[in-house]
Amino acid sequence: MTWYTLLVLAVAAERLAELVVARRNTAWSLARGGTESGRGHYPAMVALHTALLAGCLAEVRFADRPFPPVLGWALVAVVVAAQVLRWWCIRTLGPRWNTRVIVVPGLPRVTGGPYRWLNHPNYVAVAAEGLALPLVHGAWATALVFTALNAALMAVRIRCEDRALDRLSAVDAAA
Repeated sequence: MTWYTLLVLAVAAERLAELVVARRNTAWSLARGGTESGRGHYPAMVALHTALLAGCLAEVRFADRPFPPVLGWALVAVVVAAQVLRWWCIRTLGPRWNTRVIVVPGLPRVTGGPYRWLNHPNYVAVAAEGLALPLVHGAWATALVFTALNAALMAVRIRCEDRALDRLSAVDAAA
């Protein structure tokens, strides 16, 4: 379980790095007239993602979940691929990437990088990680609960982002 704990802690460290980038990008966006949408669901998102990490460790320890070698190592690769996709999204959006929904007037929609194929590729990374990370060490209950709650939250979040981007496009088109 030591190596699994280190994996979960590495994902937690990655999330903290995201928050540092997000804080910097929030300042950048707000300084350019950016507006935030969806504040109401943000605390639930933070709680859910924190619970994912805690649930991974708790379930493995207290439910004595085994490590399934073939599946486990394959899922480690999925977790790594999710991180690569996430940081590709962050790099593609540059200072516009955020953990919050903030849109800046006058900036066109990003259509490069992974956004060339998907409108919300970061959420593909989140879904893959949320399913794979617990299952690396057999924490199927955490994977199931996170995936169900994340799907509901993403439905709200994606609608919020799409509305914010559509409003911005309408304002920019009128200007």
